[in-house]
Amino acid sequence: MQFFYTVRQGDTVSRIAKRWELPVDSLIAANNLAPPYTIYVGQQLSVPPGVDVTNVKAGDTVYKIAQAYGVPPAVIIQENQLQPPNLLQIGQLLTVPPGVPYYVVQPGDTLFNIARRFNVTTGGQSNYELIREANRLPSYTIYPGMRLMIPYAPPGESGLIAYISNRGGEFDLWLYNPGNGVNRQITFGLGESYSVPFWSPDTSRIAFVGKNEILYVLTLPTNTVAQIDQFSEASGIFLDWSPDSQKLVYYNRETIILYNTGTHQAQTINQSNATDVQWFPNGTELLYQAPDPNGVSQLFRIKIDGTEKVQVTQNTGGRHNHVRLSPDGNFVLFTTPGASISLIFTIDLLTGNLFEVKGGPLAKNYFPTWSPNSRNIAFSATAFEDRGYFSLIRTVGRQGENEQTRAISDCFATPVTWSPDGGKLAYLSGCKPQGQASEIWMVNLTHPVPIRLVAGGNITALEWSPAPHVNLNKYTNPAFKVSFQYPAHWRRVTEERYEGSDGFFQIGAISSEDPIETVCHNEAFHQLLPYGTQPRIVPTKIQNQEACYIFPSADQPAEMNNQAALIVRYPTPIVLDGTSYQYFILWADQGHVTVIGESLVFL
Repeated sequence: MQFFYTVRQGDTVSRIAKRWELPVDSLIAANNLAPPYTIYVGQQLSVPPGVDVTNVKAGDTVYKIAQAYGVPPAVIIQENQLQPPNLLQIGQLLTVPPGVPYYVVQPGDTLFNIARRFNVTTGGQSNYELIREANRLPSYTIYPGMRLMIPYAPPGESGLIAYISNRGGEFDLWLYNPGNGVNRQITFGLGESYSVPFWSPDTSRIAFVGKNEILYVLTLPTNTVAQIDQFSEASGIFLDWSPDSQKLVYYNRETIILYNTGTHQAQTINQSNATDVQWFPNGTELLYQAPDPNGVSQLFRIKIDGTEKVQVTQNTGGRHNHVRLSPDGNFVLFTTPGASISLIFTIDLLTGNLFEVKGGPLAKNYFPTWSPNSRNIAFSATAFEDRGYFSLIRTVGRQGENEQTRAISDCFATPVTWSPDGGKLAYLSGCKPQGQASEIWMVNLTHPVPIRLVAGGNITALEWSPAPHVNLNKYTNPAFKVSFQYPAHWRRVTEERYEGSDGFFQIGAISSEDPIETVCHNEAFHQLLPYGTQPRIVPTKIQNQEACYIFPSADQPAEMNNQAALIVRYPTPIVLDGTSYQYFILWADQGHVTVIGESLVFL
């Protein structure tokens, strides 16, 4: 939920932003303030996450710190779980929330304009229903003096964010859809805390190193997983897809390996101590880091058949780490010399010119990544170590120009990933107090208010898909009053059924006045056992309607073709041939039922 600061005498936007080390543009965007950004005493401002920790000094008291920050002492006492008489110790790190976690309704307010003002929007449209749901309001009527929690809304962006989390119990691969806010777990028991997702350019596959140091490739349209290779040491493995999304390149066992995921054939190039092997966009050359004959770290390029090896750099300093080629193949970035000091440099491959990125104040710059258009770099810069460590989410031009802070994370360092259109960044936060990230946030570079996308469990890595979506078609059935997306290569069997080599769907309706729990149970445990003897029922919501998924057990009959189901209560019952139906049902193979279900819309 968002935090709200009440403006005091003498406050300005810049002074408030400075207290929590926020970019001024972020505070302006969070409240949709208009130039000249005038604020007034008593106004409530939504304050994005910033540096909310202070180091207690001699003479400090809770009251004195509360006065300096302009927040009620009670919020400091509650956040830090202080006990009377609320004594502080010199050097103690004290959390100072930027206000209270609620907004007090003012005369003239409506849920609609509150949602617009504080960015509770999806696809640019006011999502005031989320405010009503978060506060369990029986209607849309509000009145002055009410305290409302203001949630974050799914932004409605394109693409999918793959991330590694243990929110399901074990570390596994998850997908978050910024378009509708849906999270789903897509592997079960295959991930590890060190796993990192690597998308194919066409967004159809995700590669990662997981359980038992095995390299897995997940094919999303079919939800199938292939085991490709195994490593002796899995942490820090970098994988890269060919431009045509068919081959993976990586380093293992003293060789560069090019693995064709379609034919399952591997090609190798002998090379000792290589790292960060990746494709040039022409698909015929590779870039990588390796020591030269003198043992000094250099960058090399080589043809994929192992010929025409060329040394790119003439390095005489420290090791080149985290080497990343720009999408257009014209620039390469790297960090050096190591973890305690991590400076970012870029090289113009056409001219050989070297550029240094100024970076954060502590020379601890991590996870630099190229924007899709190759013009900018985003990275995480550790800062404020005297206040418990925070990261500045920064962007900079490829020659080190126009560097600026976009948002703040409370993690020591965080991976950063660009949206497919290059206009947004996603990053990790929520590292207090356990030290591991538990949240995914997004910031729009043209309207830089941070929006929380995911919260819960530990999250260790994330990557936004490079393309908006896989190739899908839209299915519409006016009689059943539904519309959804399905794989484009599936073909029509009947008006209600489509099939492909990798799956199917069929739709129907259920006439029942029973509650959804009963309807789902009756379908799952039908006397013919179409889902096996121990199907799994997962309650959910689709289009704000009660729903459930039914997943088969291991003993499901083979002739059912891995059938699963989705049941959703209609917003308004439909009538077919004179009979009223209260529930819509979708049957589909287990690999596609959630993908289709997430796109379901009632007409």
